[in-house]
Amino acid sequence: MPPLRGSGTDPEAERPLYAGRYRLDARLGAGGMGVVHLARSSSGLRLAVKVVHAEFAQDPEFRGRFRQEVAAARRVSGAFTAPVVDADPDAERPWMATLYIPGPTLGDQVKRTGPLAPDEVRRLAAGLAEALRDIHRAGVVHRDLKPGNVLLAADGPKVIDFGISRPADSEMRTETGKLIGTPPFMAPEQFQRPREVGPAADVFALGSVLVHAATGRGPFDSESPYIVAYQVVHDEADLTGVPEDLAPLIRTCLAKRPSDRPTPDVLMRMLHTEGPVEAHGGVLTGGPAPEEARVPAQRQPAHVVSAPAGPGAAGAGAAGTRAADAAAADTHVRAARRTEAEPAAAAAPERTEAEAKPEPEPEAGRNAEGKAANSAEPPKGNAAPPESAPAPRRRRWAAWAAVAAVLAGAGIFAGVRVLGTEDAPALQTHTADSATGRTGDTTAAAFRPWHTQLVQRPAGHPAEMPFCAYGASALFCVERGLKAARVDAEHGAVTWRRPGEPVRKSDIPPGAPVFSGGLLHVRSPDGKRLDALDPSAAGQGAVRWSKDLSGYDAEVRFVGGTILLTAPDGMITALDSATHRERWHHRFPAQPLGQFTAYGDGRTAYAATVSADGTSTVVTAIDPVRGSLRWERRLPGSLTPAGTGASGSLYLTAADPLLVTRTSAVVRYDPATHRVRRLPLDAPVDDAAGVVRGETIYVLATTGGTLQAVGDRRWSVETSVSRGSVPVLDPKDERLYFTGADGRLLAVDTRRGALLGQTPPRLATGRSGYLEKLPAPLPDPRGGRIYAAAPDGSVFAANAENPARW
Repeated sequence: MPPLRGSGTDPEAERPLYAGRYRLDARLGAGGMGVVHLARSSSGLRLAVKVVHAEFAQDPEFRGRFRQEVAAARRVSGAFTAPVVDADPDAERPWMATLYIPGPTLGDQVKRTGPLAPDEVRRLAAGLAEALRDIHRAGVVHRDLKPGNVLLAADGPKVIDFGISRPADSEMRTETGKLIGTPPFMAPEQFQRPREVGPAADVFALGSVLVHAATGRGPFDSESPYIVAYQVVHDEADLTGVPEDLAPLIRTCLAKRPSDRPTPDVLMRMLHTEGPVEAHGGVLTGGPAPEEARVPAQRQPAHVVSAPAGPGAAGAGAAGTRAADAAAADTHVRAARRTEAEPAAAAAPERTEAEAKPEPEPEAGRNAEGKAANSAEPPKGNAAPPESAPAPRRRRWAAWAAVAAVLAGAGIFAGVRVLGTEDAPALQTHTADSATGRTGDTTAAAFRPWHTQLVQRPAGHPAEMPFCAYGASALFCVERGLKAARVDAEHGAVTWRRPGEPVRKSDIPPGAPVFSGGLLHVRSPDGKRLDALDPSAAGQGAVRWSKDLSGYDAEVRFVGGTILLTAPDGMITALDSATHRERWHHRFPAQPLGQFTAYGDGRTAYAATVSADGTSTVVTAIDPVRGSLRWERRLPGSLTPAGTGASGSLYLTAADPLLVTRTSAVVRYDPATHRVRRLPLDAPVDDAAGVVRGETIYVLATTGGTLQAVGDRRWSVETSVSRGSVPVLDPKDERLYFTGADGRLLAVDTRRGALLGQTPPRLATGRSGYLEKLPAPLPDPRGGRIYAAAPDGSVFAANAENPARW
């Protein structure tokens, strides 16, 4: 059934190369508002970039609606949606970039494989109820929930496309007579009273989506959208083929009156009980379900079929009550709604002031799953495994790690007031004894862990994530509003800092500075200038030379002592990083993007370009100093270079043919013998980042946290990190390090794959959002210590000899 809105222009006729600074690599799909492209951020993060149709770009009403979409999507956390990474509603062609989430839509899955199994429908219902609760708590009404706007991701369903959503405090409170939505999934009030559409309309759409998932059709079906509209308003829903135990729940969702529908909270309770949810004295009750029939606490992919439940899974207590459930559903839900608190900001017009009560706070001592914080059950999410730290440390951080799992999931971070940290003076350096944790004297000869803030920000100003580089026995860090700072690696004292330009909305996210040619290289906030600074303590960061980058792509590559700049036409200019004198200037036809990267000693740089059909990749190796070609080879598969082995072999990660963000194998290519060897991973990983040492490649799923070793060493470990940085190795090849979006630093034994330790979370204070980039840790080349940065704006050093004491 086509939506009742304009279809836009032919998407194939719209082929922009860039949206802002993002190069658009491939077309993912199109809709009435625009075309969605696959793109990469400067850090390599895969993005879905929505670019509006050209014909709408000059329409003020459309621009207002698109601006509203961006605002609505930004308000909702990324746990159940695709987080917004960047957007420009005021561009010539407005665009919005969100995190790319691999997986089919529910509509595509049903078309391809048919209706979902009953257990899958139940899990889908639980996941979507959670998602709607999250969306409504943010004060947003989606208004277009349908199978095409539900992604079946690996960690559960995600709700996307807020194109016609409405924030409760939006200035666009009226419609201009247009009927907007997709009729089979619209609520009656969307046809009758579009100005009064509230959260209950999303619940009605959820019921329709579940019918579609269970039967392959909607509860109201016709070739004519006008007949469908009549059926939605006047007829009873057709639930033929819907699982019997879900029919009462879906029927309540499809109630004609918004006040008769359950809230997402009530739905979640109904899905966790066996039999009807009843109200007795204003308290919701329901018979406990057998363990195998309950919806798992963690969200599971709705399209993965679980093993069948035991004979009692259907629930004997429900067998004789289903008819009564259907008859009493209206009464139960109306009573239940009076005891549930909907978000006041998103309240429907029918609710009274007395009903619009704020949602009660969670019970003290409860973790994200609602279990007691001191439960003996193993920790979930980002909580440390039992073997990762001594018992006192584990107890101290058990509840905190459970909270961090929610706040930092999928790269989302949030402000949390940490006892004892708010009143500490900014810029103060703290040191602690590595064994006891007690405050120590910075003049002591032995290294002691430290942490410091780079910038003292005014009260209420959110912290910024620092990005650092190591060189000349010091750390050099940048962040938004700070051009550069030099931090003493021994004690954490800031020896000099240079203020940055005022922060602007259009600034690109900062990346780590680069120490090369004896100088510190930093980008300007707008990405159009490269400055080389004096890194010495005496030099105070003075500018030694500058380079205008306005004629080049946003990406600047450092390969040893060479800087590679690529023009939009593929012309590469190589500069000496110490003097910025030109070394060479020409194209490599097989590498139009010019994205060369070096590993190890930096004597050879590699680039890879995947064919349009994704079946092969041309790999080019060059001498970065002279610009001469060393070798070029077309290899099978969609490959990304990851590092070089001790023998000179090149390791590349191989993407899944159907899901470009998923890596299922590693390819090892030996240039001397031209031998190609494919090494399968134990399990596919999403958004892989690899590091090579010897003849082993360590592959981390930066989305999901699975870490695998492939090659001479072979192991796999789950790290409990929902989103991680690029991994790094220590000089002795004994430990691997990476950071999480919540500011944790983790250490893994490279021989056994055991998690050795992790620091406490260091979340931002007074800020929430999505971190496009995560800084990788910095092992000290001298050994014995590791440096990292966190969302709370701190830079810290840890004792690498004993991660268990972190």
